[in-house]
Amino acid sequence: MKVTEHINGAKETKISFEILPPLKGKTIESIYNHLDPLMDFKPAFINVTYHRSEQVFKKKPDGTFEKIEIRKRPGTVGICAAIMNHYKIDAVPHLICGGFNVQETENALIDLAFLGIDNVLLLRGDASKNEAVFEPEENGHAYAIDLIKQAVNLNHGIYLEDDIRDGNKTNFCIGIAGYPEKHFEAPNLQSDLNYLKMKVDAGADYITTQMFFDNNKYFEFVKNCRAIGIQVPIIPGLKPITSKKQLNVLPRIFHVDIPNELSNEIIKCKTDAEVEIVGTEWLLQQSKELKKAGVPVLHYYTLGKPHVVVNVAKQIA
Repeated sequence: MKVTEHINGAKETKISFEILPPLKGKTIESIYNHLDPLMDFKPAFINVTYHRSEQVFKKKPDGTFEKIEIRKRPGTVGICAAIMNHYKIDAVPHLICGGFNVQETENALIDLAFLGIDNVLLLRGDASKNEAVFEPEENGHAYAIDLIKQAVNLNHGIYLEDDIRDGNKTNFCIGIAGYPEKHFEAPNLQSDLNYLKMKVDAGADYITTQMFFDNNKYFEFVKNCRAIGIQVPIIPGLKPITSKKQLNVLPRIFHVDIPNELSNEIIKCKTDAEVEIVGTEWLLQQSKELKKAGVPVLHYYTLGKPHVVVNVAKQIA
């Protein structure tokens, strides 16, 4: 079932979760242990992030170094298939531009279609750790809009090989990311919104936002989107703050602001256990306000802290 079908058929706000693939060497049971306590809340779907390979230098016996690629969190497609089989709910794999050429992207989309996965969240992805700026693969996509166009082409039965006639038409529901506080590479918010509209016009079906901690920024973002003609559903992305170090880490990595009221309360905390209490209450109040406003879905970035989201979901269900 498509994400948009979950939304359009809903009488009230739904819940969804986002998880990381486990580190290489871990089993699927680590995913089930993470998700089991969340299943009581009947999520509409589960997002599974994708992580590109990293280039590292490994020392050889002769003392020289060789550059190798490793992927620390493989298995996004397999995890999605396992989730759908195990829990009988929809999974949404992320696909990114980084690390794929266009042929590999097409093959990944074909694999998803074979598995009956009809939802994808398409992203450019971040630069590699050894890159100052994002660099696409050779013969790969540089921008998310190009990835969207490739998925839309497959939905119309258009493949990379010109000699494929009457190719199977896939049925992907395409999600994209939105940034209430603008993407950090955009020169300004209006420019970012214009690029977002281009992606919607290219065929994106819904938007999931980057995390935010001030609901007014989400409401203003939705208002601005509607003003320029973006009419697809806009799902708010939410994350709990559970440690003091996140006061610096989250703004640096995700380029989001933390409201003064929240940061002041966290600074007063003596332990991360106290921070978690503050962060849980903040997330709860965010969730209640957003649900009251009639948002289509509350999308929680669980990312290793499912118990915090469980404590919030219990009070808004």
